[in-house]
Amino acid sequence: MSFVKPVFRHPELPTNEIGYAQADYEGAISTLCAGCGHDSISASIMEACFEMNIEPHKIAKVSGIGCSSKAPTYFLSNSHGFNSVHGRMPSVVTGAYLANRDLIYLGVSGDGDTASIGMGQFVHAIRRNLNMVYIVMNNGCYGLTKGQDSATQDLGAVNKAGVENQFHAIDLTALAMEQGATFVARSFSGDKNQLVPLLKSAMKHPGFAFIDVISPCVTFNNHNGSKKSYQFTRDHIEATASIDFVPERDEIKVDYGAGLSVHVELHDGSVIQLQKLDSDWDPTDRSSSVRHLHTSKAEGKILTGLLYIDPKSQELHELQQTSTTPLNTMREDILNPGEEALASINQSFR
Repeated sequence: MSFVKPVFRHPELPTNEIGYAQADYEGAISTLCAGCGHDSISASIMEACFEMNIEPHKIAKVSGIGCSSKAPTYFLSNSHGFNSVHGRMPSVVTGAYLANRDLIYLGVSGDGDTASIGMGQFVHAIRRNLNMVYIVMNNGCYGLTKGQDSATQDLGAVNKAGVENQFHAIDLTALAMEQGATFVARSFSGDKNQLVPLLKSAMKHPGFAFIDVISPCVTFNNHNGSKKSYQFTRDHIEATASIDFVPERDEIKVDYGAGLSVHVELHDGSVIQLQKLDSDWDPTDRSSSVRHLHTSKAEGKILTGLLYIDPKSQELHELQQTSTTPLNTMREDILNPGEEALASINQSFR
């Protein structure tokens, strides 16, 4: 049986500032299992793009192989898209971004696609500070091949077959921080209020923005004994802080003490409440962030929220001092200026 979304939309649907309705950010009907956390992540991506007034064709979504890598089919159908081979998504994004720096790149991957076969590609994308949002839909198992443990499955977790995992998990957020990532966050697919602002912030960050999203597999990894089930995650989750994303306008300043909260009026008259953690938490201090990550892990907690951000980040094009004109729009006379230009360049090295 096949299903097709109706093309009719009510003419009075609310639109964003550039005239797009939320339906304009949708994709095909999902074929993932009912209740899959990946669909919730897709919904958060659509909401973030709608609220940020991003034209769908200004986004390129790239993925590898796995349940997570199928997800881009289910959002932003009017965006550019490329489904690459297993673990090779970062290479495709690198090539695309070097050719066209004017697009927003969303890399969608899974714990198998990144923490196993794609590990080498993952760490090199970090060290180059590639300007992209790298999302890992992390369920701790290989859902397409019947639920075997992945490299992010926690030590002592029991899979659906009743077998206990004997190996330590790879913590992708800790690895990203150790490798020098300039934006690191973790969230839960069931926490849209936290995930949407993180996605907005990541898309505005000039450099490699990594978000590890715990996304329970309802078919193979959502049972008693699993450490990536809905119930376990909700019982052990701990947020770094209450967060929100405010678009850049005239600066709003606020000063308040550690452990306190304050109401702040925004440009449109709306109000947000900020809550500051204890004074020893600083998301711009990499050492502090790594220490809190290890502490929460030792206490059996899943630390979520913005874990680390480098406010002075320089992305790949800035580091390489490339042309501000995208390579894919350069004319032939610029790419091939002729013998005189080559002679001038050679002369400069003599």
